[in-house]
Amino acid sequence: MTEVKSGDTVRIHYVGTLIDGNQFDSSQGREPLEFVVGSGQIIPGLDQALPGMNVGDTKTVNVPATEAYGQADPNARQSIPREQIPADIPVEIGTQLQMQTRDGRTVGVTVIEATDESVVLDANHPLAGKDLTFAIELVSIN
Repeated sequence: MTEVKSGDTVRIHYVGTLIDGNQFDSSQGREPLEFVVGSGQIIPGLDQALPGMNVGDTKTVNVPATEAYGQADPNARQSIPREQIPADIPVEIGTQLQMQTRDGRTVGVTVIEATDESVVLDANHPLAGKDLTFAIELVSIN
């Protein structure tokens, strides 16, 4: 059998959960995720778990935050006066919005606090600082 090695294009099915067991993502009901092993297209901790697997193999991979989306950066949080946010923009906690930086880039942010006076936006990835678990199945190697 052919084993996965760096540079191979693979397809996997996966279920991603947090340490508490809550599912945050899955390929169930969708096409398998396709990527090139070792190319940086997926988080490092998952990428490193694939070499040596054969088609049909399943595995559970525990990925620490440092090998996933990194630690949350407190500098990526910003408090904005409420009056600077248009009234038609929802600011409920957990709402994901997009902002434009001064240099024109678009950045995703999440509302993490909201009062009548201010709204705190977090530009960290929603999974930053979290250890993750993936149940994976190797579907194909190309």
